[in-house]
Amino acid sequence: MDEFFTQLRDNHSDFTKGQLDDKVKSVDPFLLFQKWYKEAYERNCSEPHAVVVSTVNKELQPSSRIVYMKEFLEEGVVFYTNYESQKGEELFQNPNVSLLFYWDCLERQVRIQGKAEKAPSELSDDYFASRPRASQIGAWASQQSRAIKSRDDLEAAFLHFENKFDGKDVSRPPHWGGILVRPHYFEFWQGRPSRLHDRICFTKNDDSLGWNVERRNP
Repeated sequence: MDEFFTQLRDNHSDFTKGQLDDKVKSVDPFLLFQKWYKEAYERNCSEPHAVVVSTVNKELQPSSRIVYMKEFLEEGVVFYTNYESQKGEELFQNPNVSLLFYWDCLERQVRIQGKAEKAPSELSDDYFASRPRASQIGAWASQQSRAIKSRDDLEAAFLHFENKFDGKDVSRPPHWGGILVRPHYFEFWQGRPSRLHDRICFTKNDDSLGWNVERRNP
């Protein structure tokens, strides 16, 4: 083993940038998430809208990848993808999904679990129209998650659609759009010294009228 990696076990650091007291138990988790996200943005955390999306396929094999949150609505979190990608297919087979935000500059993370569904088409249309033209064409050119012989094939597909839409607006592909995740669980994690981290968890009540809130061991 490379000596560089053997040093990992001796690389210790502590968490000292904040605390999470029980006052937040009375705060709606959607509002608390908004507050934390704004603080991450204002502190110039790297890519604060980056979120790990974890799905599970029919063989119960989990997969994770990083995408960008592009909307945070009263209903939940929205990101955009190719519906025919591995991610999209797994979400439609099994809508249970886990999201993870990590903001290193604040030593915070938020875990969200919920159900995924297609976002309203109007929302997807509006967002697609706001994208750079090259990204719009890329959505047509890429058969996301499918095997490809070479980079040249991808660039040829891009050129094909660039020519197809020459002088025209690029329409949204029918296989591309938003995924809305409706949360039923939030976990707010604040790093603390000695690994005695704060974890406050919100679980949606069965009656959908409120949240069960508890502090958990780190």
